[in-house]
Amino acid sequence: MLDQLTLDQLRTFVAAVDTGSFSAAGRKLGRAQSLISQSLANLESQSGIKLFDRSSRYPILTEAGRVLLAHARATVAAAETFKSHAKDLAGGLEPEVSIVLDVLFPIQVLTAAVVAFQPAFPRTPLRVQVETLGAVIAPVLDGRCAFAVAGATPLLPPELAREPLCQVELVMVASPAHPLGRRTGTIPTADLAEHVQLVLTDRSELTKGREFGVFSPRTWRLADLGAKHAFLRSGLGWGGMPLDVVADDLASGLLVRLDIAAVPKGGLFLPMWAVYPIERPPGPAGRWLITQLASP
Repeated sequence: MLDQLTLDQLRTFVAAVDTGSFSAAGRKLGRAQSLISQSLANLESQSGIKLFDRSSRYPILTEAGRVLLAHARATVAAAETFKSHAKDLAGGLEPEVSIVLDVLFPIQVLTAAVVAFQPAFPRTPLRVQVETLGAVIAPVLDGRCAFAVAGATPLLPPELAREPLCQVELVMVASPAHPLGRRTGTIPTADLAEHVQLVLTDRSELTKGREFGVFSPRTWRLADLGAKHAFLRSGLGWGGMPLDVVADDLASGLLVRLDIAAVPKGGLFLPMWAVYPIERPPGPAGRWLITQLASP
């Protein structure tokens, strides 16, 4: 008999409790009181549980009814969530938004966008992975991610589209204990060859062998921006970093900014782009997130 229970019966049960009477539940649901009474009687018969004490003017929940009410509410709420989510998906909302982020993109901008994303799309899971250089594009090409936030895209494959987001300022830095950190004035590019430059390495074949912002033939290559940051502060080399990442170090003196002849006087800026397949553009949630990332 329990297999014959219906969602409509549970809705009727909840309505009767919330409104305080069968007649009020009928008005709320747009049904005759007799139909409400019959529905609840069937629910009690099928469950084998007396839900209401009908000995007084108004029905009163039994102890068993109080216990089952919580389950009824949860079931009705879950059904409404199912209906709403199914409607969203049928309308084109993505089951999940998966993005790959360039390690140089300002994390505070992403965080602010995600804080706003959560209430805007409460049932849409978000998956974020962080990569460098060509490895940012690879998950989009093979379908693992819906779109990328990428910086170094000089040779973008033709099947991908891109939209501008923002620009990240890069600064050349070193520890004040490093020989270059003790230099004053502009440092000739030729002098950089005497010192190890710390460089992010590429874990993909897309930009393998291509150099971005490398000025010294002596390089140490790291796959992690955090490790590069730690190496710089320890005086193990010099290199470029996003200004937002090292701003506190520059202010406190843990790092110093290098004036390098090869770097434009107006600063070095890396454009950031939203990149996605032309034939598979982002859905509503992904498009919303791109808009947020473009207007921090």
